[in-house]
Amino acid sequence: MTASNRLIVFSAPSGAGKTTLVKYILSKFNEIEFSISATSRKPRGNEKNGLDYYFLSDREFKKRVRRGEFLEHAKVHGNRYGTLVDTIQFAMEEGRHIILDIDVQGVSQIRNALAQMEERSLIRRGFLDIFIEPPSLEVLEQRLRTRGTDSEKVIQQRLKNATGEIQEAPKYAHRIMNEQIDQAYISLCGIIDACV
Repeated sequence: MTASNRLIVFSAPSGAGKTTLVKYILSKFNEIEFSISATSRKPRGNEKNGLDYYFLSDREFKKRVRRGEFLEHAKVHGNRYGTLVDTIQFAMEEGRHIILDIDVQGVSQIRNALAQMEERSLIRRGFLDIFIEPPSLEVLEQRLRTRGTDSEKVIQQRLKNATGEIQEAPKYAHRIMNEQIDQAYISLCGIIDACV
């Protein structure tokens, strides 16, 4: 564990293998944990407040947005989701590394928030962004079709989104091409080992 704890932010187009890689990192590194997001939606099934999400009313969520309490936030399918600054700050103060899995717009919001923070801020000093790339859009399309969970319309939308997301990749400190998952693991572990 280094003196500077990390906020490790992952982004990737849908189907690039990000979720698999993040799960692997969480299983390999005990000192790294997944960030708990806040949401305005109601709990589902056995979800617990503070364990799965921080459940806020829509009113409370918007109030916290106005007060600048979120590193990033977005409205998805009618519900609000976001990462509270305090969630990350407290975890890092306790010596933990945090992983965030968010889209390129969310990372852009985080970069803007970091620019407003003091240079000595734990979050600002510990920020590490990683973009997971597919070898090509053709391979990405094949992966989306192989998993068999999306309609043709959804696949086409994901591919359209991927084009814009891949254009954002040069803004990230680290980029991993996920052509073979085992090689991507090795590359990713090398980055994590060097930074945490």
